[in-house]
Amino acid sequence: MPLYAQLTRAIQFAITTGKLRIGEQLPTVRQLAVKLRINANTVAKVYAELERSGVLETRRGVGTFVSARHFAASHREEHEKHLAALVDRFLEEANAMGFSSDDLIDQLQSRRKKETVKNG
Repeated sequence: MPLYAQLTRAIQFAITTGKLRIGEQLPTVRQLAVKLRINANTVAKVYAELERSGVLETRRGVGTFVSARHFAASHREEHEKHLAALVDRFLEEANAMGFSSDDLIDQLQSRRKKETVKNG
C-alpha cells in the first residue's frame, strides 16, 4: 500500500477513534514529515486530499484542523447504518423465532411506555 494511502488511513482512523478530535490542529506538513521521516510532499498530498473530501480544513496562516462539518455528517450516516444493520439482525432473529414485525413493534411500544413512566 502506498505511503500516502497509509497516512490517509492513519489520520482517518485517529479521527474515528477520537485520538484526533473535531477542531484539533494537526502538525504542519513539515513537522509531520520530519516526525515520520517521510517526504513533505507526501504529507502535503494527504492533507490536500483529506481537505478536498472535507475531513480536514486549512485556515490560511493558522494551520490544518479536523473539520467539524464532515465529521457530523459522516457520524450521522455511520450511526444510521449501524442502526439499520441492528434492526435487520433483530428482525431476522425474531422472524426465525416465529415473531412478526407487529409483535416486535407492540413490545417496543410497551417498553417505551414503561421507560417513559420510569424516567418520568
